[in-house]
Amino acid sequence: MKWSWKIGEFAGIGVYIHATFMLIIAWVVLIYWRQGHDLATTIAGIIFVLAIFGCVVLHEFGHALTAKKYGIKTRDITLLPIGGVARLERMPDVPLQELWVALAGPAVNIVIAAVVYIWIQFTGGLTPIEELSVTGGSFAERLMIVNIFLVVFNMIPAFPMDGGRVLRAILAMRMNYSNATQIAATIGQGIALLFGFAGLFTNPFLIFIALFVWIGAAQEASMTKIKSALGGIPVTQAVLSDYKTVSTEDTLQHLVDLTMSGSQQDFPVLDGTKLVGMVTHKDLILALSEKNSGTSVSEIMRTEFPVVEPSEMLEIAFLKLQTSDCHTVPVLHNGRLTGLLTMDNVGEFMRIQAALSSSQRV
Repeated sequence: MKWSWKIGEFAGIGVYIHATFMLIIAWVVLIYWRQGHDLATTIAGIIFVLAIFGCVVLHEFGHALTAKKYGIKTRDITLLPIGGVARLERMPDVPLQELWVALAGPAVNIVIAAVVYIWIQFTGGLTPIEELSVTGGSFAERLMIVNIFLVVFNMIPAFPMDGGRVLRAILAMRMNYSNATQIAATIGQGIALLFGFAGLFTNPFLIFIALFVWIGAAQEASMTKIKSALGGIPVTQAVLSDYKTVSTEDTLQHLVDLTMSGSQQDFPVLDGTKLVGMVTHKDLILALSEKNSGTSVSEIMRTEFPVVEPSEMLEIAFLKLQTSDCHTVPVLHNGRLTGLLTMDNVGEFMRIQAALSSSQRV
């Protein structure tokens, strides 16, 4: 994710903090400072917020490590002002596995709340809840309440919250995945409308949550429809067979000429007949701003990129396209380049299939 800085790594999963996260720190400093103009209290407030986001990171690792158990990798975890985002390569296809992955995050918060509760009991007991506030009261008790809130909030049965995935997983045990997603998304958007309506008369922040939920539910439903439409179709049906390649000895100027002469944006790099790299349009533009046009392709090409076989299913290839920074995936057969797969090609294939289906119904 752009504008993010790596702050650590665990189990091979990088943890990043987004630049916008500093907004929440600035907001906390403002709130605490306005209340007492006390540096110690302000620092304590910052520490409390960092403790909350520490719990959020553990929540996301709950998802990531459970997904890892089922052979699903997590690309990274990023902290944003609205919480954390664990970018799994994909969600489990088996409903029961998705259920456990979705529940793992809230389960971590339950454990944290329980541990903090035991600590409170051993160190003096609970204070009346009316004596607590956002900025005042027992640090441990407020942290326990926040974790309970995270469980309740995340279990709302609406995408992109964990509760939406739990609902979809339960429904998918009784019906096909696409229908389960559509029902869960519809319920989620209904909840979003309720949040938005309530926000008009109470807390405007609920309107923001409503938009977040509505968009998340719509995106989840859309992605599932795409996956369903591509299921069972081999890559060969959508492969781009008319394409241009470059060699390691070609220059950036040659890449510019190829780009300007056609619609192809990304170029495979060959050493003889062997595929050794990829140069994306983004790579080319960046290189042109930093190097001269006589620079060789080998200096800017990517050597790590996903590939697919012609016999692979489009659904799997589409996931590779989604999770890769390279929006063109080479198609290899017996180690030789036979075509390219792009987002545009997949989209065009789906439009053609939709048109054919409509004409057959008529």
